[in-house]
Amino acid sequence: MKKLLIVSNLPSNNTKILLDQVKKGAESIGSENIKIISSDAINITYNSILESSAIILGTTENLGYMSGIIKDFFDRNYNQCLNKTNGLPYALYIRAGHDGTGTELNIKKIITGLKWKEIQKPLILKGVWNNKFKDQCFNLGATVAAGIDANIY
Repeated sequence: MKKLLIVSNLPSNNTKILLDQVKKGAESIGSENIKIISSDAINITYNSILESSAIILGTTENLGYMSGIIKDFFDRNYNQCLNKTNGLPYALYIRAGHDGTGTELNIKKIITGLKWKEIQKPLILKGVWNNKFKDQCFNLGATVAAGIDANIY
């Protein structure tokens, strides 16, 4: 059984909606080969990461940086994952009030050290809330899950 881990910070109802849409998208492919786990990043330990076949990270853009909870997620788990999760397929979505580039850059610096493998260009959900964000997150979850199920990653 493969495991898809979906992790986000959840400071608002809208960020919870995005996480739920990623999970619904992943579930929509109907695979019996993938266990899908979605959670607030504060609840994730390195064991969950080590057991994962792929990970989708979600964060808000906070002052041009990742959220404090996502930074905490990396701080708590980085050393235990170092050299044990090399090549872990990952995707990223950023709920950005501005352009999201600082957030993307700083997350990629950390992920470069972990040697994870980007499987899709980051999804940056820019500007004021737009209901299209839900569809984009659904499609992200479905795409990643389909890739896992087809042994592409």
